[in-house]
Amino acid sequence: METVFHTSGFSLSHTLNCGQCFRFREDAEGTFTGIVGDRKIVLRQDGDDVLVTTFSNDDPSWVGDYLGLGEDYGKINSLLSADGKLAEITAVCGDIRIMKQPFWETLESFIISQNNNIPRIQKIIDRFCALFGRDMGGYFAFPLPEDVAGLREEELAELHCGYRAPYLIDAARKVASGEIDGSVIREMPLDEARKVLMSIKGVGPKVADCTLLFGLHRLDAFPRDVWIKRAMAQLFPDGLPACASDYAGIAQQYIFHYARNEGMLEEK
Repeated sequence: METVFHTSGFSLSHTLNCGQCFRFREDAEGTFTGIVGDRKIVLRQDGDDVLVTTFSNDDPSWVGDYLGLGEDYGKINSLLSADGKLAEITAVCGDIRIMKQPFWETLESFIISQNNNIPRIQKIIDRFCALFGRDMGGYFAFPLPEDVAGLREEELAELHCGYRAPYLIDAARKVASGEIDGSVIREMPLDEARKVLMSIKGVGPKVADCTLLFGLHRLDAFPRDVWIKRAMAQLFPDGLPACASDYAGIAQQYIFHYARNEGMLEEK
């Protein structure tokens, strides 16, 4: 089934290639094929139209929400542009959207992402799904918390995820038991929500904030890794402008994308 979402000021490529999701692959024509949970989708952009092909009978409107197309980025970008430097960055990078990804999948993916590069993250996640996810006939669903909670560390050896194996299992057990509940965490004050996620073995501030931003749509979360710290030191040495406080996570993606394109993040 093909559905068309009409939008403006949006880049599918920038959104899917900015490091917030890991199960999409782009072909030479710019078409993206990906898996969200247990659903396969194909995405293609033609001007202001995003063409979506789904392979199940459910209402495809979820894809627009998943891509963040329902958010008023005109308003958000206008607020961010109250600061001169941020206005310059937003003019270049304001076509990125923060996606609304499944909480559990985002949590495990960013645990895997620790001290890793994107190609290796993708390979580990692919193996994770092939080994422990359901076979959907040609592709594999993302494993459920219950699929992982009962595993032993040695059963994850084939993932080649190293020290992250016990972290993946601990997260699965806490989510499967209800100790970690995304719907509850979403409503908490940011500092409290981060603290709860950091009760998972191996989850530090960066993974917690990535999970909050990309998996719970907490747009006030601002993940910090070595790259964004380097970009901030060059672009905003006095800290993020006050106009960005409610949308710090969106500003973070713009700043990172801008700094990467400007060659600010090259190894010294």
